[in-house]
Amino acid sequence: MTKPTKTRKRPKGTALQVVPDTSHEAPGVAGAAEPAHRHLNLDRSARAAIARLSGGVSSHAFLQAWTDWCFHLAEAPGRRLELAERAWESALTLASHTADKDRASPFAPKPYDHRFDHPDWEKAPFHAWQHGFLAMQDWWDFATDNLRGLRPEDANRARFMARQMLDTVAPSNFPWLNPEIIEATMKTGGRNLAEGAGHFMQDMVKLVTQQRDPPSEGFRLGEDLACTPGTVVYRNELFELIQYAPQGSTVRPEPVLIVPAWIMKYYILDLSPQNSMVRYLVEQGFTVFMISWCNPTAAQAELSLEDYRRNGVMAALDAVCAIVPGQKVHTVGYCLGGTMLAIAAATMARDADTRLASITLMAAQVDFAEAGELLLFVDESQVAYLEDLMWDQGYLDRPQMARTFSTIRAEDLIWSRAVRRYFLGQQDMPTDMGVWVADTTRMPARMHGQYLRGPFLENRLTAGRFAVEGQVIALKDIAAPMFVVATETDHIAPWRSVYKTRLFTDAELTFVLTGGGHNSGIVNAPGDPRSHYRVSRREAGALYVGPEEWLAVTPSVKGSWWTEWADWLGAHSGTAGAPPPIGAEAKGLVPLCPAPGTYVFQT
Repeated sequence: MTKPTKTRKRPKGTALQVVPDTSHEAPGVAGAAEPAHRHLNLDRSARAAIARLSGGVSSHAFLQAWTDWCFHLAEAPGRRLELAERAWESALTLASHTADKDRASPFAPKPYDHRFDHPDWEKAPFHAWQHGFLAMQDWWDFATDNLRGLRPEDANRARFMARQMLDTVAPSNFPWLNPEIIEATMKTGGRNLAEGAGHFMQDMVKLVTQQRDPPSEGFRLGEDLACTPGTVVYRNELFELIQYAPQGSTVRPEPVLIVPAWIMKYYILDLSPQNSMVRYLVEQGFTVFMISWCNPTAAQAELSLEDYRRNGVMAALDAVCAIVPGQKVHTVGYCLGGTMLAIAAATMARDADTRLASITLMAAQVDFAEAGELLLFVDESQVAYLEDLMWDQGYLDRPQMARTFSTIRAEDLIWSRAVRRYFLGQQDMPTDMGVWVADTTRMPARMHGQYLRGPFLENRLTAGRFAVEGQVIALKDIAAPMFVVATETDHIAPWRSVYKTRLFTDAELTFVLTGGGHNSGIVNAPGDPRSHYRVSRREAGALYVGPEEWLAVTPSVKGSWWTEWADWLGAHSGTAGAPPPIGAEAKGLVPLCPAPGTYVFQT
């Protein structure tokens, strides 16, 4: 049991000053706030102010990357000669392509870059502007490639910054260079530009006031989204537990407990009825429980990573076991919820707690050495900036995180949207996924600092340096069968990083690689003709196979991975019987309110 956190009261309107008692902190729980001191607080306040202006990004980290790249390039005359030759070859290629448009251009947009989809980009003179820009992108990608002596992370940051700067001058951004904007302006007599200006002003007002648009017709919570019938049967300051009503006379004896990420609202897994994972599981005859996390405020700044394990996952598991006694539990973790579930499962294995029937991890990482482009934003300097920003306001707001995720795919998530909205005058069409993305959440300051430093920055979970309740845990202790899902184009949890769960565990493990991204690949209901996945099973204790070797020998299968998962859960479940009651009144678990509960409406 941890000691209570010491806090100092602050005058209204001043920065939050947190003075935790760190004497109980385990080695794996890093990132607690430092003791308050007027000089330290002055420094932290200054960094917090800078972090607000920079979106939490440390200018020092990126200036260091540029300096490292420039100095190593200055010491490499051969590399500079190679870059000059590359520029000359690209110029010749462009000249040849301009003279003969039937000749294929070696320069092409990335698969997720839709700025040049309009067919008129292949007409003169637009095709020359397009391919000239893509040639510059190609040259900068080559120029910022790994250089002998250059730190790989600095090379990646230099490449990222070069792409961000190039994106600002892409010909698609300028009305007089973009054939799609020119065509729309001629057809509407300029009405598209007037409507786009109106959209721009609306967005600026919302940005300044932090106002949100009400849900569109057909996308209301509890009616159109998050509408699978259920009941909240438990509530504490951290989460509500929803038990979903059975849709048949019999259910599998083992319940399913889903742990979503606290970085998002839970209903990504219970969207519209036709693509709700929760509804699908209920229809397959499972008793499903869902954690609905609170949206923390500054008053909850001291919630810790351990609170999310002990008072979150473990409290939910205790409640499920009270409602369905005598049965093991199928557990499911998505994104950060999967990382926390892995921590909880390893702790349970260490403590000989055998209540888990299985563990499903969806787009969840346990090792962060290859965490993809998010590593661009995580080093000591940048974590310090974020910690000071959170120290000042008590939490990290989702818009601050959303900007980071958007810049990783700026071509599509920022620039293409801006052109559509501000120059073409098009409204954002509401979708269930879009409504969920806009329904932002916050993260407590202490917990997020601990997460960024412990599992992410220092990679403690797989390095044997993550402790829970004073003792180090090991993923290889987990004996429950595992079902691990990764998505092909995930830029938040890259599939090769998710695959490394196979490297650090010894239990029976089924690995699935499905098409789509971090969200679209998981929300993958049966019936989509584009759906496909790869799947294989590893016996407990089998030798490790690397991701490239696995990919080469594992065939692609048409369809949704949900069906494969439902069959797997069924194979690890007992014979169906009568459904359990809703809640357990004798144990204090009384029905509190209908699903989706109250926490999901917190803003």
